[in-house]
Amino acid sequence: MNELPVSTVVAGAGFLAGMVFGAVANKTDFCTMGAISDIVFMEDWRRMRAWLLAIAVAILGTQAMNSAGMIDTSKSIYLTPNFGWLGAVLGGLMFGFGMTMAGGCGNKTLVRIGGGNLKSLVVLLVIGVAAYMTLRGLIAVGRVRMEAVANIDLGSHGLSNQGLPGMLSKLTGLSPTAARWAVAAPLAAGLLLFCFRDPDFRGSPAKVVSGLVIGLMVPAGWWITGVLGNDDFSPTALASFTFIAPIGDSVEYLMTFSGATINFGIGTVGGVIAGSLAAALATGGFRLEGFESANDTLRHLVGAAMMGIGGVLALGCTIGQGLTGMSTLAAGSLLALLSIIGGGVLGLKYLERRSVGGALRAVLVRG
Repeated sequence: MNELPVSTVVAGAGFLAGMVFGAVANKTDFCTMGAISDIVFMEDWRRMRAWLLAIAVAILGTQAMNSAGMIDTSKSIYLTPNFGWLGAVLGGLMFGFGMTMAGGCGNKTLVRIGGGNLKSLVVLLVIGVAAYMTLRGLIAVGRVRMEAVANIDLGSHGLSNQGLPGMLSKLTGLSPTAARWAVAAPLAAGLLLFCFRDPDFRGSPAKVVSGLVIGLMVPAGWWITGVLGNDDFSPTALASFTFIAPIGDSVEYLMTFSGATINFGIGTVGGVIAGSLAAALATGGFRLEGFESANDTLRHLVGAAMMGIGGVLALGCTIGQGLTGMSTLAAGSLLALLSIIGGGVLGLKYLERRSVGGALRAVLVRG
């Protein structure tokens, strides 16, 4: 009997990991856009603390694997020497604004599909088309030209990549391993302290569990692609959880099954939907939901297109850059993450004020 191709094994493992992600996100309401909304409108930081806990866990797990030689995150897309600062800022702002228009980020869209939300199915299709257009289609021409003009080659400044540890090592002379933990340990410790010093968060077991489990999914993804997928003849590209480009790949795969190769990203997209569906059916949470009006439809379509384009420009979404990218300690990931949060706050204020000018004034005046 012929062995399964490595790509199929990796995709299958990604599907199982995605199921865990989707089930946990469904039952704990893990959502970045919701976390920002809770802070802006209710001053409730519990969901944000769950997200920050996930970042801390992802950083510690990823850097431990890196130090042990299990993976080499410098081979990921986040740690190239080509620093795309403009894509991170512009794409992050677009993505953050778009996710408020569409009612959630890429991860939340997949989770909602599993729960029966038909609006999110439409959002997913638009994200996929917009992402693919930005990756390889009509918009790709403008993206490539923008990157050629704006990207900074850090190699010409003596840096092998855009990792914060590498920058610290060059400035201080620390060894790469020492510099890695000089960045990772204080950052993770600070995030953990911020999360668990709050009694409301400590008293919300679902939020704590969501942060721990979702955070662990990032090193799990690295292990699947970097260890399980480490084949001498057909090695898998090192990657972990991210959703915008994989949604585009998934749409292409469904349309051109015989001409496309399944991969880790496609597996995780299907897994998150399946895991969310299983959780919704098991707990009676499955509900079919459609658009409320033409304006509701338009808002979701515009938001989905912004997420698809912005997510590709920024090299990731709230999960792709906010968790996976941050776990590599990449400067571009930090910049993209801050831009996504800024775009999300602006989007929420826009929904409240119904004008871009009013939203900008609210953000600048109130912070």
